[in-house]
Amino acid sequence: MPRVGFVVSKAVGNAVVRNRVKRRLRHLVATLDAPAGARVVVRALPPAATNPNLADDLRFAWDKALRRVTC
Repeated sequence: MPRVGFVVSKAVGNAVVRNRVKRRLRHLVATLDAPAGARVVVRALPPAATNPNLADDLRFAWDKALRRVTC
């Protein structure tokens, strides 16, 4: 199970919006594959609050990061 930290700045929105983004990301990360013991930091940009394709964007970035680590 990877350890994942989230960085969601105030530019994303107020506390309610930031927490909603963190909850969505936490749920999405739980479904992704990662090497055991991996440590990952996910930084949410302001469009994450209103992005309906957050899952697709996260999966793309996650796969890209895994390719860089394993190569």
